[in-house]
Amino acid sequence: MNNFIYKNPTKIIFGKGQIEQINTELPKDARILMVYGGGSIKRNGVYEQVIRAVGNRKLIEFPNVPANPEYDHLIEAVKIIREEKLNYILAIGGGSVIDGTKFISAAAKYDGEDPWQIVCGTAPIKKAIPFGTVLTIPATGSEMNAGAVISRRALKEKRPFDSPLVYPQFSVLDPQVMITLPTRQIANGIVDATMHVLEQYMTYPVGGHLQDRFAEGIMKTLIEEGPKVMANPANYEAAASLMWSCTLALNGLIAQGVPTDWGVHAIGHEFTAIFGIDHARTLAIVAPRYYEYLLQEKREKLVQYANRVWNISSGNDDERALQGIQKLENFCQSLGINTHLSDYTEEYEGTAEEIEKRFIERKWSGIGERAQVTPEDVKKIVLKTYK
Repeated sequence: MNNFIYKNPTKIIFGKGQIEQINTELPKDARILMVYGGGSIKRNGVYEQVIRAVGNRKLIEFPNVPANPEYDHLIEAVKIIREEKLNYILAIGGGSVIDGTKFISAAAKYDGEDPWQIVCGTAPIKKAIPFGTVLTIPATGSEMNAGAVISRRALKEKRPFDSPLVYPQFSVLDPQVMITLPTRQIANGIVDATMHVLEQYMTYPVGGHLQDRFAEGIMKTLIEEGPKVMANPANYEAAASLMWSCTLALNGLIAQGVPTDWGVHAIGHEFTAIFGIDHARTLAIVAPRYYEYLLQEKREKLVQYANRVWNISSGNDDERALQGIQKLENFCQSLGINTHLSDYTEEYEGTAEEIEKRFIERKWSGIGERAQVTPEDVKKIVLKTYK
């Protein structure tokens, strides 16, 4: 196992009726920007609970954060914070709202001319406004990590960034909020979390036996409990397991002491930037083809995955590895998620070459746990997503 240092400062408040705990977590003198999405929180009762918990503290609302939070929209929130001298942010939503809040938190304290440099990684984050979250859509794990992904439509870019200064101070996880979620969002969350685990697991062995078992346990729970929530979001026991699994999938725990990949995400982000495809669905498109392409490099972990997660024990190593990949693809499809780029757009021709060009222009000479996947390899993988 590799050396590691692990610290996660986010306080998790989990369970039924816990939104009221916001009152004790917020500073009494907090002047709050409340960030949320399209307004579903006003239909499912979350908004009213949050307003009651905030009490008489100063509160300004910033709604309509879209899926794939958009830079130009988020900059408007930064202006509000500065003009109104706000000192706290409350994010109510899923990963997009929380990711957007992380950017707002850092950008509001940024002294440079172009906050996009935060996202590009060319401007270190030195200060950030504290914030808490109320999770409404389990998927990304952003409620308990220090990373975010921001889109900039004008540039057709989607970029990740991270900093220990943008961990949420607290996150409220009430599985009851899932009752009103559309099945599409639940399916996306299941697949998103599964792919997060795989990015930290599907590499090569370094003796991280406990991390492997944690990862496999999360994946098996997603596979077993996710469809139950799809069938009945009011199934509290299943919803609680799903919500907690999505958080644990990307709170940093299973990545400690082991190599991680993130190549599937690097390619998937480009599909979202170019075509606007849901993030989870881009991962479902890329992952099967990515793992097939890297079968030899990842064979040992692919075989372990096939055996421990899908109980596949027949055939030689390559056959078992391929069966495991097929099981992953079948699982995505069973949730109603298509797994080829050509299922989402008729404009797919030329996409592989465009993404290769983007990687070259950014000087991304190699992605993956060994930086072994070149831009040319990326082109070959994307070509296989056409069907």
